[in-house]
Amino acid sequence: MAFHILFLIFLSISFSPSLAKLNIDYYKTTCPDFQKIVRENVFTKQSAVPATAAGVLRLFFHDCITEGCDASLLVSSTAYNPHAERDADLNLSLSGDAFDIIIKIKNALELACPNIVSCSDIVAQTTRDLVKMVGGPFYQVRLGRKDSLISNDLRVHASLPLPNMTMDQIIEKFTSKNFTIREMVALTGAHTIGFTHCKEFSNRIFNFSKTSQVDPTLNSKMAEGLRQVCQNYTLDPSMAAFNDMRSPSKFDNAYFNNILNGLGLLTSDYLLSVDPRTRPIVEQYAKDEKVFFQDFAKAMEKLSVFGIKTGRKGEVA
Repeated sequence: MAFHILFLIFLSISFSPSLAKLNIDYYKTTCPDFQKIVRENVFTKQSAVPATAAGVLRLFFHDCITEGCDASLLVSSTAYNPHAERDADLNLSLSGDAFDIIIKIKNALELACPNIVSCSDIVAQTTRDLVKMVGGPFYQVRLGRKDSLISNDLRVHASLPLPNMTMDQIIEKFTSKNFTIREMVALTGAHTIGFTHCKEFSNRIFNFSKTSQVDPTLNSKMAEGLRQVCQNYTLDPSMAAFNDMRSPSKFDNAYFNNILNGLGLLTSDYLLSVDPRTRPIVEQYAKDEKVFFQDFAKAMEKLSVFGIKTGRKGEVA
């Protein structure tokens, strides 16, 4: 009896009323073609532009980790709100194709079922479908989010981990939002697809120190290649390199093998591979893709409901 009472107390403390309003069949009657419309647009866009998956995955992370999955990142600055999230400097490099696919799906859904589906649900569902399309794991997406009533670029800087941070600082960005170190490492595995702009790792390949042009922890052959690819990055900020040279468009565990061999682009990649708190997890994921996929799916499910807005706390934008 005492155990039963304690269990009920635990439920009352830990169970979020907002989460209770979400379910995978949220649009079953109000917008029955929701999943079909998302799926068809995802297939068309990803087939035409293979970089779409990585772009949307990054957009999803930037939106969710900044005060929750509420589509506040989609809001552009106006005269009434001159400092919206989308225009924060850390979001300026987000993929135009990522925004494009979300807008196309939103327009299609507005024709099929006007004023029903939130942009935050579109982002969450589109991300999952794209991850699956490029070889990643399937995970459930609960629906029923509302879009944020607020979008402020100051929240972006306070939330996003940066590649030049220490591992203590990066871990704190996640643990302060109730994500474990293991979940952090799993989510970082998203770097197995897509690319990184040269300016983000230029300090590792140009004028690294007084005694070395390049970071000695970086694979020497890779560093030489990156110096050629990025030699004019100051003139062309769009210059970039694939995060995973071997399978840049396939979602797999190659990223973890890469960083264990000095093939990670960012300083944070190197730190992830050597820090005693993260290296054992990196090694496990490098050896066992199935374990990585399982942990990634669970972490994405958790991230997708982080800081959600429901009821009057949000709107269908």
